[in-house]
Amino acid sequence: MNEQLVLNGVSIEYPDTNAVTDVSFALPRGEIGCLLGPSGSGKTSLLRAIAGFEPIRDGEIKLRESIISTPTFRKPPEHRSVGMVFQDFALFPHLTVQQNIGFGLIQTNKEQKAIRVREMLELISLHPLAQRYPHELSGGQQQRVALARALAPDPEILLLDEPFSNLDSVRRSQLAAKVRALLKRRKITALMVTHDQDEAFAMSDRIVLLDQGRVAQIGSPRDLYRYPESLFAADFIGAGNLINLEIDAAGILLNGWGKLSSQQWPEKIEGRIKLLIRPDLVVFDKTKGHPLHIVEKLFQGANYLYHLATADGQTVSCLAPNDVDHSIGDELPVRFRLDQAVVFKTETT
Repeated sequence: MNEQLVLNGVSIEYPDTNAVTDVSFALPRGEIGCLLGPSGSGKTSLLRAIAGFEPIRDGEIKLRESIISTPTFRKPPEHRSVGMVFQDFALFPHLTVQQNIGFGLIQTNKEQKAIRVREMLELISLHPLAQRYPHELSGGQQQRVALARALAPDPEILLLDEPFSNLDSVRRSQLAAKVRALLKRRKITALMVTHDQDEAFAMSDRIVLLDQGRVAQIGSPRDLYRYPESLFAADFIGAGNLINLEIDAAGILLNGWGKLSSQQWPEKIEGRIKLLIRPDLVVFDKTKGHPLHIVEKLFQGANYLYHLATADGQTVSCLAPNDVDHSIGDELPVRFRLDQAVVFKTETT
């Protein structure tokens, strides 16, 4: 089997709440997974249970086919071969970069420890800063030291708890790309926790989307973006608008929106539906487009993000090139790429 981490029916409870209920997923060796969801969805509780810091009420957790947690057994954290990168980095302020990285190498001799620390310094490109202390480093450099310290003992899996939350948005995306490249190059299995979908998209191969302690959907970032399976997933993942529409028996949307294909509309729903329209599915087209009024306009560098009012008072968003420069109150001619829109019954939750 190629599965590095397996959770089967895991539930976690605290005295006043059920934090996690019946969560199951597997993470193959060498993949980067992500526990994604809003605050209170159970992400951190699951990560702490995998690390060994929290007991589980039901189910089991396995690492490389060895059981590490059940309701009656919990392998100590220090014996799990799990590396942990904390949200606040948790570096020792009185130790140098070099000493911080080597701190967990307690079962190696002095020579082996020095070799491993040098390898980690080269890995994170901080060898020239080996003798500096944490307060002398930038936030991104501190995060890289925390990563190297977690990787130094060669863990079976690396756990990252909101690893970029203390960085600004630009450095967050840059460091996420670098960390992903590093982990993939070394074929390291990793699982991160975040509430930020941009981080999840940038870092992970597989996302476990959580809602109120339960799995809402599991899939690649692209699958969750393109094929959300619930209104919660549609609303939480990616930018987009959920439009209330009516559809007839032939699949034609009323009020001039167009027609859905049979693949999008397999159950032949008739009546009211919700249609998920992403901004890239609303296309500026000055020759064949339907004019909609601009109610908001945001400059995003290469693009403008326009918010447009439909005839029935709803809003759709359009991502247009920055040379398509119109003012609020103007009409923008657009067409809808309904072939990639997602349909939900109105009673779907």
